[in-house]
Amino acid sequence: MKRQAPRPGAIRIISGSLRGSKLTVPALAGLRPTPQRLRETLFNWLMPAIEGARALDLFAGSGALGIEAVSRGASSALLVERDRVQAARIAADLQRLHVENAEVRCADALELLASAPPQPYHLVFLDPPFEAELWSRAALTLDENGWLAADTYVYVESPAGVVPDVPARWALHREARAGAVRGALYRVA
Repeated sequence: MKRQAPRPGAIRIISGSLRGSKLTVPALAGLRPTPQRLRETLFNWLMPAIEGARALDLFAGSGALGIEAVSRGASSALLVERDRVQAARIAADLQRLHVENAEVRCADALELLASAPPQPYHLVFLDPPFEAELWSRAALTLDENGWLAADTYVYVESPAGVVPDVPARWALHREARAGAVRGALYRVA
């Protein structure tokens, strides 16, 4: 059976300074924005930790998680997207919304994580394309190469039946499901 390409559309920022703003969601294979209900739950969990945090949105896709973090008070966000056209779309959304404290980097997330960052991050969103199964590799590389500040929160999104392996020092803080998607928030000791 031939797999249909997803239909293009838009999603909205849920809350904060950019509340109600639309983000472009093109029809790209593997692009699956975090369901709104799960995004809302996640950011409710993060409410006490988000103000002033540095956010890293790996496998950014639509950019919704990183942009939502900035909208709700994160001091900055780095959005990493490998697809050049989609990275340009995210950059265009940031420019249109006048977001100056977020940067899009067109790069392979695992290659980027192989080197140490200039500063560690307080919030990390780890949501690779499901078929790539990169959760565990990305989590291990994040943990080993200085990307995580003390008391970092790491959000990992996977299919509902998949619990990715994460480093032992990551404690499951909260978990939720929305349809076929599992969202898990870890706190790094």
